[in-house]
Amino acid sequence: QVQLVESGGGLVQAGDSLRLSCAASGRTFSGYAMGWFRQAPGKEREFVAAISRGGGITYYADSVKGRFTISRENAKNTVYLQMNSLKPEDTAVYYCAADLTQARPPLVVPGYDYWGQGTQVTVSS
Repeated sequence: QVQLVESGGGLVQAGDSLRLSCAASGRTFSGYAMGWFRQAPGKEREFVAAISRGGGITYYADSVKGRFTISRENAKNTVYLQMNSLKPEDTAVYYCAADLTQARPPLVVPGYDYWGQGTQVTVSS
């Protein structure tokens, strides 16, 4: 079992920055890839970013590339999502997820085994 707890969400203005954190517990953190997804009201959950077990491989959705950065500190069992130049369309509940099996971090929802409860990010114009 893996437990994931997100934090760092909030209400910001367009152009501001936020850093989300996801603290993991239950198994060896360096043994699984991590991803960030988001879900806006009335929309499906969508991929945002992912990072490999060691942190050397990262992927981003086109909509956030150049603005968001995913990173991890295995010593702290934590993955981060630094979000800069936020836009109103970034408003969503953000979820972190863990994948225990695949060599490369998945880019789709079904690829992940465990999910956090989510943290709300609201960007006003």
